[in-house]
Amino acid sequence: MLSPEWPDDPSTDPAGEAARRFALNLKAAIGDRAVREVSRAADLDEGTIRKILLGQSWPDLRTIWKLESSLDAQLYFR
Repeated sequence: MLSPEWPDDPSTDPAGEAARRFALNLKAAIGDRAVREVSRAADLDEGTIRKILLGQSWPDLRTIWKLESSLDAQLYFR
């Protein structure tokens, strides 16, 4: 986690800020759905998604692609 108030407080680290914005976008795209439902649709481990949302892990390109495809949303912005 990059800040005690993750993901609400911006990060001064550019990579950390990209991860924070990704987590916020992911949370918005998930909406009212259960993380378990999203993990099945994306063919990802539920724990992977939870760690991204909590700032405990940063997604790799394959994970980003699977989440964007399954949620039909652009989650990563540069």
